[in-house]
Amino acid sequence: MSWKELPDLLAVGVLIYAFISVSRPAGSTMTRLWLAGWICVELHFAAYSFADAPDLLGTVTGIVGTAALVWCAQLFFWSMDPLPEAWGSRWLFWAVCAVYTLYLALASLPAIPPFVMAATASLFAIVPLAIVTATPRAQRPVSRWIAVVTHVALAAALLHWQFSAHGPDLMMVMPLFAAYFTCCLQFGFSNQRKTGGFVVTMLGLLAWSLVFPVGMAFDVFLPDVKVGAEVWNLPKYLVAVGMILLLLEGQLKRNQHLAYHDALTGLPNRRLFEDRISGAMERARQRNGCTAILAIDLDGFKEVNDTLGHHAGDEVLKQVARMFATRLRRIDTLARTGGDEFSVVLEGPITRGEAAEVASTLKKLLETPLTVSGRTMQIGASIGLAMFPDDAPTPDRLSILADERMYRAKRNGGCQVQAG
Repeated sequence: MSWKELPDLLAVGVLIYAFISVSRPAGSTMTRLWLAGWICVELHFAAYSFADAPDLLGTVTGIVGTAALVWCAQLFFWSMDPLPEAWGSRWLFWAVCAVYTLYLALASLPAIPPFVMAATASLFAIVPLAIVTATPRAQRPVSRWIAVVTHVALAAALLHWQFSAHGPDLMMVMPLFAAYFTCCLQFGFSNQRKTGGFVVTMLGLLAWSLVFPVGMAFDVFLPDVKVGAEVWNLPKYLVAVGMILLLLEGQLKRNQHLAYHDALTGLPNRRLFEDRISGAMERARQRNGCTAILAIDLDGFKEVNDTLGHHAGDEVLKQVARMFATRLRRIDTLARTGGDEFSVVLEGPITRGEAAEVASTLKKLLETPLTVSGRTMQIGASIGLAMFPDDAPTPDRLSILADERMYRAKRNGGCQVQAG
């Protein structure tokens, strides 16, 4: 066993632990595939620890160590597929991994007939093309053609150069370069937000793909220049850092969303609603126009909770949120600001009459009975309307006035709009 791989084994092991710790809250398919990829990198270093062993053991561990790098790249590629759970994506992963493993295994063995190597190289083009074209169009993202194009190019390059003077090296270098360059392209065309983590990961994958041809160039043209293994392994750790940054950025985004949105309905909460009021009033002030807010309280909701339980009450709130959202413009804001209270910012320019018409439309939506857990129930809404700048000059005063008018509507019997 060679101990020179031990530092990398330990380093990747620590990275895997850190990756698990950071990715545990997310638990998505993408993070699980990333984790599986880093386990393959650990397998790569573990196998290469025995690559200098004599005879069959050295050959097998060398094949496993090289193939593990390819499996890592394919797992990363798979993680960026828009439909990773679809059968076409799964078949593409397993079939391409099988072709890479077969080719690298044959390239590691002596005296393999040229026609066998040529036929195996052709599989790089045939297999991805067959799987992608056989996949139904609805389950075939355009990005999957990246794999087809790059592997057709790989097959052509191998058929042209694998029997050249540097053929034995190229038979190892070109597949590894193609695997990571394809992964880099897939990552670049993915729907990932273009953040710092994205840039670091993208550059790391590109550098990782270039390590193989650049390393070969050093061996061929600069044999006296010795570059430490640590330098060639740097792109791996750059990708690891980038992926951990992406996970942390995703967690930060989720935490920000939770801080400003209601967990039950997904609507903005009171905190975000107050920000939206201030923004709408500022825009109205700049345009010398008006904006309106609605304070909405559900009538009869307490009876739903008391008779059917909180689960039914939660379902009612979600149904009401969906119904209201369908009747508002995209520029308006619908928020859940209390237990059974909703609030709306109606962006200007808008008149009191138009705002009152919107309020009436929302109230009428609840005239149709709701069905929850097989039970039909009737609820209503009391709505208070306040206008800026006619009714109040500040966000706080405007909200208070809308609430006061909403409570007045409830005291007057409920299921009505109080606009002034």
